[in-house]
Amino acid sequence: MIRIAGIDLSNEKQVGIALTNIYGVGRWRALNILNQFNIDPSTKCKDLTDEETSLLRDNIDKIYQIEGDLRRIKIMNVKRLQDIQSYRGKRHRSGLPLRGQRTRTNSRNARVCKNA
Repeated sequence: MIRIAGIDLSNEKQVGIALTNIYGVGRWRALNILNQFNIDPSTKCKDLTDEETSLLRDNIDKIYQIEGDLRRIKIMNVKRLQDIQSYRGKRHRSGLPLRGQRTRTNSRNARVCKNA
């Protein structure tokens, strides 16, 4: 089992698919990472050499914002919108749709009182 950025990657999955378990790494970014380090995306995680594993582990955190850092940035962006009391910040705070969707008939889950 390979551990990258605090996430255990399954041995049975292909590396290109397994990297998408990391928050902030989708299919496209996973393929770019593997191409950058000349690793075949179709190889299984268990077949990676120790050198390739350490190369991925050391460089993914340095090059990309993933996992905790990305989550923190996302939360801080929402908090900033709420602090300046913008329209989007008020909608975030009240749990309503942000981008102009109708709320009269749709967004039932968003309109449910979250504090009750």
